[in-house]
This record gives sequence, structure tokens and C-alpha cells, in this order.
Amino acid sequence: MKLPVDGVQAFVLIAELGSYRRAAENLGLTQTALTRRIQKLEGFLGAVLLDRTTRTLHLSPVGREFLPLAARLISDFTHGVERLRTTSRLGIGDVTVATVQSIAFRRIPAVLQAYAREHPQNRVQILERSGALVTESVRKGEADFGIHIQQEADPDLIEDRLVRDPFVLICHSSHPLAGQRELRWTDLSGVDLVTLGGASGNRARVEAQLAAADLPPRGRFVVESTPTALALVAAGIGAAILPAALKGASPRDDLVEILLTEPVIHRTISLVRRRNTSLTPAASMFYQALKSELSTGFDELRTQADPSRAAISR
Repeated sequence: MKLPVDGVQAFVLIAELGSYRRAAENLGLTQTALTRRIQKLEGFLGAVLLDRTTRTLHLSPVGREFLPLAARLISDFTHGVERLRTTSRLGIGDVTVATVQSIAFRRIPAVLQAYAREHPQNRVQILERSGALVTESVRKGEADFGIHIQQEADPDLIEDRLVRDPFVLICHSSHPLAGQRELRWTDLSGVDLVTLGGASGNRARVEAQLAAADLPPRGRFVVESTPTALALVAAGIGAAILPAALKGASPRDDLVEILLTEPVIHRTISLVRRRNTSLTPAASMFYQALKSELSTGFDELRTQADPSRAAISR
């Protein structure tokens, strides 16, 4: 038999008010319903808690002993429920997000800045992973949700598409190609390229496109991460093939993005979470903030990726 919490609440209120009638009115019950609650509690405890006649009401010896415990139980329960309601309403709590590094480096900071300002009490942990490991982190529950390159449909996961990024050539403003508005893949012949290797989710598509253009599938410089690629570009060592930035997310003003065409290829960035598993209020608010902020660039990038229009440059 489970502890009848409503009976404990009724008992404490009767003891405080000294009246069945006033306790019943306070709880919005009939006196008969209130009596049933007390009887159920007494049956659970196997003892009488209240001695009642037509004129008097007082605690039994067991009732006097039980009252302090019952009062603490109801107080802790009430305060605990109120804390949960406050947590849910305000979105208080910790959030863990798994993400591909290029998103962590170039796009999350702006969203995180606004989120931290609105939720200063929350802690956010960013797990930087390759695309496949983002999915695995979400599947294992290591992260509340993830941001990754869209993959094949998975029955255990839900994906929300955010944005399609066209691939661009990123070079220093002093690079010979910096004045170009767009380039064909075949125009990259003879260019010292920086490409991503390792477990990058973009690697296969870029290498396949370079091979299709009769170019070496791997650049002269192969690195593991977007920040390293951009550091080489900033130093003038080479030009990197990376997904486009969004809304001025390029980390330096002296870097230029040139759209790669014939063909324009994209990567699709998605939010991913476990199916049939609710996000915490804190995680849900960060999820919605990312979804709202990052998905706004979809139409902009689609327009910029049209080969008939000007390429991205900053």
C-alpha cells in the first residue's frame, strides 16, 4: 500500500486548524471525503491519529508523535514541487550539447551569448565531436541533443533540419583568388588547398568532388579541425574548402569566402535528439533558441548558393 499523501496533508491541516469543517473547506472537500482520507491514512499506519466526538477533536498519542514527521513531509513535498514548477517555468538546469566542431566554432557563440544572458544560472557543456560521434553521444544519453550533418533516417532519433551550407573556398584577402566572386571546382587546379581529414563529416563529399574535377582528392595540407584550417588560411599558407559561414560568423574580417560552383554542393545541418524522450526545460529552451537562430539563414544561403547570383564574400 502506498503512502496516502493526501491523507497526510489532511491530517496536518486538521491539526493546524483544529476543525474538520475548516480543513474540509480549505481543501475544497466535503467532510465525508475528508474523513475517508483520514481513515485511509489510519488504515495505512495501523493506528488512530485523531480522537473525535460530536463536540471535541484532539490528537491521539500516536497522532501527536506523528504530527512533526507529517508536517515536515508535507513541507518538503510542497517546497519540492514548487522548485520543480519554478525550474520548468524558468528553464533552470544544466544542458549538454554534442556538436560538430565547425558549428561550435562559428555559430554557437552568438546563440549561447543570448541564452546565457537570459539564463545566467544554467551551465552549458559543449561536446565537440565528429558527425558520427555526435549521433552516438545523443543515442547514449551523453548529450541532451546534438547538432550534426544530416544523415540517413534513424528510427531512434528525431532530426530537425536547420540550414543548408554551400561549400566555399576560404582564402586570405591577399590571396590571388580573393577578388573572385565564384569559382568552379576545376578552377582550383594549382591552388594550395587545405582540406579536412580524419573523421570530418564533410571529408567524403569534398574529396569526391575534387576527384570528379580531376584534382587530387586531398589538399596539400590536411588538418583535423575547422579552427586549424582557418588558422592556416589566415597565415596565408593555403586556401581552405569549408562550408560557408552565416551572418558574419567568419572569425576574421581579412578572410574571404568564394562560392564553389559547377556544381554547388551543400551540407545540411540538423538538430538531433532521442525519440520518445523529453528534453529538460533548460535543454528545450536552448534547443529552440538554436533552431530559431540557425534556421533563419536557410533562405539566405540558398539564394547565395545559386550560381546565377553573386558568391558569398566578406
